Amino acid sequence: MSGKRRSKPIVKAAPTILEAMSHPDLWGRWFSDKASWAAWLVVLRAIFGLPLSDDELDLFRRCTGRTAPPAGGACETWLICGRRAGKSMILALIAVYLGCFIDWSPYLSPGERGTVMVLAADRKQARTIFRYAKALIAEVPTLAHLIERETAEGLDLKSGVTLEIMAASFRTVRGYTVLAALLDELAFWRSDEDSSNPDEAILAALRPAQATIRGAMLLCASSPYARRGALWNAHRLHYGKDDSPALIWRADTKTMNPTVPDSVIAEAYERDPASAAAEYGAEFRSDVAGFLDRALVEAAVDADVAVRPPREGISYFCFADVASGAHDVLHNFMRVERRFALEKRIQQN
Repeated sequence: MSGKRRSKPIVKAAPTILEAMSHPDLWGRWFSDKASWAAWLVVLRAIFGLPLSDDELDLFRRCTGRTAPPAGGACETWLICGRRAGKSMILALIAVYLGCFIDWSPYLSPGERGTVMVLAADRKQARTIFRYAKALIAEVPTLAHLIERETAEGLDLKSGVTLEIMAASFRTVRGYTVLAALLDELAFWRSDEDSSNPDEAILAALRPAQATIRGAMLLCASSPYARRGALWNAHRLHYGKDDSPALIWRADTKTMNPTVPDSVIAEAYERDPASAAAEYGAEFRSDVAGFLDRALVEAAVDADVAVRPPREGISYFCFADVASGAHDVLHNFMRVERRFALEKRIQQN
């Protein structure tokens, strides 16, 4: 550990991410249709702390519920957007920009490599972003020389940064120095406690890997699904709050990608309105919750009430289900009861 600290990473004499997107010798040909990427330019301005015009600020407010973008940019961003919105390409763009144009050396010890990590439900899904990222480097002559080594799952850059894809696992993300973690389609990762890799456990394992890196980024992008799991919790806790450390951007498909045909979206709503509202409208679904919807339970609970005194005229009852498996307390109790009954019959005979 170098022990050095700076308020922000050092940007070498380099363009901003928006300048790189429009530069003909960098990524201009990928983003030449500026109208189709207009909403994403606002997202990138907010993330990287770049100024917004009045029109851009209006869109920012509609999609974040905030009155103003975070000062200096956002280190943690949750992009809750409809299908075909362009999330994967934007994640790849950010990954490559951070790897090629930011000097992370003040935070790395000699021989230590920083990792820009792309996580998805499995490696096959993560490769989509990796293919975009590889093209953004290898097909640009001014950047291609930065590739030091290529493997099936990553690129080692001469800048000391490794771009690596990885299946979502709280075990495999440990041991890395993570400059940026890009989590794809997080709403469809495991979120239940029975899973060996619940999404919250993966996030808990990632955050310490970024603790010594000033300016390290956590970017989670997904179309929404059920009202549970890490994506829903982030939206519930941080959306629309100016003082929140996490920026939540929620927008439908057409807002983010106006090239998607209206007919495709209309047909989806006709087939299954609830599904289409999530897939294209970026609305969390309430029809795929558990036995009781979370919002219904929360509405019936008084917060910060630990004890209620008994009231006259009301009878109180308590029930406990002690069964939890084949060898639980109830099972043992019944076994003892059967043994006593058998011994009693033997004595009577």
